Amino acid sequence: MKHFPRYLVGIAAALATIGDAHTAFTTLFIDDVSQGDGTCVRMSMNPQTCTYPIADINSNDMACGAGGNQPVAFTCPASTGQRLTFEWRSWPDAEQPGSIDISHKGPCAVYAKQVQDMTADSAAGPGWIKLWDEGYDDSSGKWCTEKLIDNNGLLSFDIPKFLPSGYWLFRPELLALHDADKGDPQFYTGCAQIYIEGDNTAALDMPAGYSVSIPGYVQASEPGLNFNIYAPKFPYPMPGPRVYASTGSASTSSKEAQKQPKGLVPSNYLIKNANWVGVEVAEYSTEAGCWESSSACYDQAQKCYDSAPPSGGINCHVWEDKCDGINAACSAGNFEGPPNKGQKLQSKEPAPPSSFPDAVNVGNSKKLRMRRARAKASWFS
Repeated sequence: MKHFPRYLVGIAAALATIGDAHTAFTTLFIDDVSQGDGTCVRMSMNPQTCTYPIADINSNDMACGAGGNQPVAFTCPASTGQRLTFEWRSWPDAEQPGSIDISHKGPCAVYAKQVQDMTADSAAGPGWIKLWDEGYDDSSGKWCTEKLIDNNGLLSFDIPKFLPSGYWLFRPELLALHDADKGDPQFYTGCAQIYIEGDNTAALDMPAGYSVSIPGYVQASEPGLNFNIYAPKFPYPMPGPRVYASTGSASTSSKEAQKQPKGLVPSNYLIKNANWVGVEVAEYSTEAGCWESSSACYDQAQKCYDSAPPSGGINCHVWEDKCDGINAACSAGNFEGPPNKGQKLQSKEPAPPSSFPDAVNVGNSKKLRMRRARAKASWFS
């Protein structure tokens, strides 16, 4: 009699993360709908260090985080005008609540880069544009990271209408300044893989100075990276390039809306964990076929655990329960199956937020441009 042990032993320890008051971008929502923890998200795969800040601002890790040049299997489709919400967690698997420690005060930003091939093009390097930023808000008396905490780690951003269709990396960024006066500004970032669907295929007409390289877009010596939050001299000088905001409308250069050609989550999956999906095993009616399908099911479970990011492998456990069911049927001499063939499995990921914040880039672009202009004038006059 053949038996396959559970993979949970030992793997749970590998997926455990350390809560250290740092943070990681773990989950993407599109129009308030979760795409799944880790789905379409590039994050560090090291559960022990995934919430740590980028160690070197001149490293390629500045683009999409540690290991961020490695693409994930799935890219999520969205359209201009739809709302992206980036969730930040101190505990990537949501074992405990929290987004970032209150001491980690500082600015936030959202960058984006268009790529032709999501699986081959480098995240690091030229082509990045800043689409939004915020530092210290005089009206509320809060830093952007403090607002993030107020919003339970959620940062919402509407995809600008002027962005052309195609593959894009969207890069939320936090900068913690609690040790900046000691020469230690702490950047946190990650990337969401998005395909913008639509009929606008015209390239952006990008004025000089807006498109930048990451790394290379900030320098250790600039004022925004050395700002003393304990004896602040406002306004805060935002680091990095100027925010790009097209004054024109989107150009239509294709008669048909462009649809995502590859990287979609397959429709025939039974359950998804991050960028892995479980698909039904082969139908069987013999003892040999039963054990073969049991083995194939556990093989899928192993791949799920192997690919699980620090946001967790909870749905790998759900899939493994299905494998245990097949295994039990084989042991009982029931060689017709699989049991509950093709039935979707219930996800056990954390419940989605009960509410979402407004998009940060709606209705305040003029105010932000004026604030940045005053900041630069005060530092460089």
